[in-house]
Amino acid sequence: MTIVTVHGEARREVPPEQAVFSVTVSARDRDKPSVVTRLTERSAEVGKILDRYGTAIERRETAGLHVYQEYRRRGERSAFHSGSLTTTVTVVDFDPLGELLAQLASSESISVSGPWWRLRPGSRAGADVRRDAVTDALDRAREYAAAVGSELDRIVEISDAEAAGAHPMMMRAAGGAAEDAEDGPAFDLDPRQQVVEARVLMRVTITEPTVLRA
Repeated sequence: MTIVTVHGEARREVPPEQAVFSVTVSARDRDKPSVVTRLTERSAEVGKILDRYGTAIERRETAGLHVYQEYRRRGERSAFHSGSLTTTVTVVDFDPLGELLAQLASSESISVSGPWWRLRPGSRAGADVRRDAVTDALDRAREYAAAVGSELDRIVEISDAEAAGAHPMMMRAAGGAAEDAEDGPAFDLDPRQQVVEARVLMRVTITEPTVLRA
């Protein structure tokens, strides 16, 4: 029994399925309760803005709350207190995303970071590229078999050759901010294509080679 071992590879570029960004509200005051009050008010302001975009937003999660006393400098009667509250937002409808980010970024004491483009965990794109990798492996095995006057017999093993998945995602912004007189400012965002790769190892048996007989 003759066994042929081959690798199959596939690579696709696909549109992102999610955009993730973080929005942070901050406050600073000598009075700690005032810091907490301002954080609460500004967080509520962020919530109202996000509420306007309904189904475009799939998920929003509190990523971190920090309230602390700053180092007291010499000569100061009392130290300042600072605080921040960060929310991570996942968006699935990219059409209003630029407008949403512009509204958040233009608000007082609110900072925005992102977006980061990505595929959903378990995205169909991963299954499709793995199937392409298997097809590529079979084609290579047939070529090897044909080179020695044989045909494929049966598959012995298929396994992942290495970890494969989406590349790290980043934002590419086209031009910065675009002003719309009627709807207000909106960033002109250009979602980055996601690269999905797969590499499989395949072992197959082939029929008795005829090239040796010749």
